[in-house]
Amino acid sequence: MSGTVAKTEQEEIIKVGVTGIVSEDILKFINTNLAPQEKLKIEVVKFNDWIQPNTALRDKVIDANFFQHQPFMNNAVKELKINLVPLNTVYLNTLGLFSKNLKSVNEIPQNATVTIANDVINNDRGLRLLAANGLIKLKDNIGEFVTQRDIAANPKNLKIKEVEGVQVVRAINDVDFIVSSAQTVALAGIEPNSMGSETAKDKKYALALVTLQGRENEQKIQKLNKLLVHSQVKNFINKEYKGRLIPVF
Repeated sequence: MSGTVAKTEQEEIIKVGVTGIVSEDILKFINTNLAPQEKLKIEVVKFNDWIQPNTALRDKVIDANFFQHQPFMNNAVKELKINLVPLNTVYLNTLGLFSKNLKSVNEIPQNATVTIANDVINNDRGLRLLAANGLIKLKDNIGEFVTQRDIAANPKNLKIKEVEGVQVVRAINDVDFIVSSAQTVALAGIEPNSMGSETAKDKKYALALVTLQGRENEQKIQKLNKLLVHSQVKNFINKEYKGRLIPVF
C-alpha cells in the first residue's frame, strides 16, 4: 500500500524548450508557484534559434516547447516534416507601430518610410497591422501569408523597408516608424510612441504550448497545459508586462 502511495506522489519532470526570456519567466513562475501542487517539475531548455526547439521535439530531447504561434508551427510542419500539435494558447506578444517622433497614425506623412521584418510570418503580420490602421489596403482573396505584392492601395505612398527581424528595432532612428513587438522595443531600452497595436482578438499569433503528435495526452504535458492558463499566470503576465503581452485565455 505504502509503495503505491509513494508512486502516485512521485514528481514528474517535463522538459520544455524556449527561445526567449518571456516564456522562460512564465515557466519559472509556474514551476515555483503552481507546479508543486501538481507534483510537476519544469526544466527549461533554452535554444538560440527558432528551428532547434522543434527538431528537439522530434528527437525527444524535450517534451514540449513554448515559443511559437500557430502560423509559425504550420510552416515548421511543412519545412521540417514534423507532426506537431498545438495545445493551449497563452499570450500574444503584441506587434505595434512605433516612432520616436510621430505620436499617432494621423501624423504619418506622405512618402513616410516604415521598417518591417522580412520573414514570412512577421512580414505578413506587419502588413496586416498596417492595413488594420488604414495605412494600406490589401487585395481581396489573398493567401495565408500576404506580401507587398498583395497591397491594393497605399494612399500615403509608404516606403516599406524589409529587414531581418533583429534589425527592425535598430532602424527606429533612421525611418519614420517601425513595426515591432512591444516587448522587443522595451528590451532594447527604447521608449518610443506607440501609434497602434494588435489586440487580444489577434489570437492567431498567440504563443502556445506545442508537443509532438501522439504525446499530447501524456499526463505531464496535460498538467502543464492546464497550469499555463491558470488565473495566477494571467495576473503574472498583466503585472510584469503591463500590456506589452496580452493573455488570451
